[in-house]
Amino acid sequence: MSCDVLCLRPEADFQRVGAMPPAHLDVVYRAWNDPDVPALMREARALVIPAVGPKLPASLFEKSTVKFVQVTGAGLDRLDLPFLKQRSIAVANVPGGSNEAVAEYAVTTASVLLRRFAWADAEIRRGNYRDFRARMIADSLLGLDGLTVGIVGFGVIGVAVASAFHKRGCSILFYDPAPRDPKAAEALGAKACSLDELLRVSDVVTLHVPLLPQTTGLIGGREFSLMKPGAVLVQASRGGIVDEAALVQALQDGKLGGVAVDVYSTEPPATDHPLFMLQGEAGLRILFTPHIAGVTRQSTAFLCRSAWRNVDRFFSGTEAPLDVVN
Repeated sequence: MSCDVLCLRPEADFQRVGAMPPAHLDVVYRAWNDPDVPALMREARALVIPAVGPKLPASLFEKSTVKFVQVTGAGLDRLDLPFLKQRSIAVANVPGGSNEAVAEYAVTTASVLLRRFAWADAEIRRGNYRDFRARMIADSLLGLDGLTVGIVGFGVIGVAVASAFHKRGCSILFYDPAPRDPKAAEALGAKACSLDELLRVSDVVTLHVPLLPQTTGLIGGREFSLMKPGAVLVQASRGGIVDEAALVQALQDGKLGGVAVDVYSTEPPATDHPLFMLQGEAGLRILFTPHIAGVTRQSTAFLCRSAWRNVDRFFSGTEAPLDVVN
């Protein structure tokens, strides 16, 4: 079987949001580990992949005819970009397509953690309505208005997250050695600072950096020790940015007010992951989600349509693909 495009994302994903490829493209859909994928790679000119999933082995491209890879999202850590560049295989992503969805996730989960909504749900189900309500009132729980929010990573998504918190009356700090849009920071009144300063003064810390050698383990035991007592953390970037063993310890020590965990060092995480084993209040301060922060029907439709438009540009021969990263 030959094709113009090999797509390693299920056709149903595109059908579900009404974002099918142009009719003139011959597209074959497969799972990344289907046995006929190597053969199809020797026929296709373009490859479409989701941003989330296992790393694709470089050997998959060694005898392929693929000259263009389109990611249906922003993340690029599934690909060996230097290797693909050596083979003159262009790679493009869709930056910022899920920014509003991630911003909504960050604001929502920060509020849920600060006001202990999920914790309250668990206590009420245990029959502890009266005592826990009294505790919530006595603890004088914070809302978002007037808090300091620290954004780690001030790219397209980080700016969208900052804007969402700014609209809710928060002061914004950010840490990014190379911010994408300094003017956006000025418009939001956002202040650049060191990571240590951000951790010391922020009531909410939210992570939006790619997984790179320099960001792996960026938030570990030392960083947790710097955070304000009762601060909450939103981990919606990539697994590996946070040292999960150090996060377990910080929760056991009662250092954090709460944490939202959307991404994991291994996905799916093992059922006996140490975070899942936390008991008592430490366990009640965590909100788990399955790498879904940027996934809404609206964001998926935008990402898929943008990806297919870019693949079409590649085949047109008259317009260069957008957002080529290598």
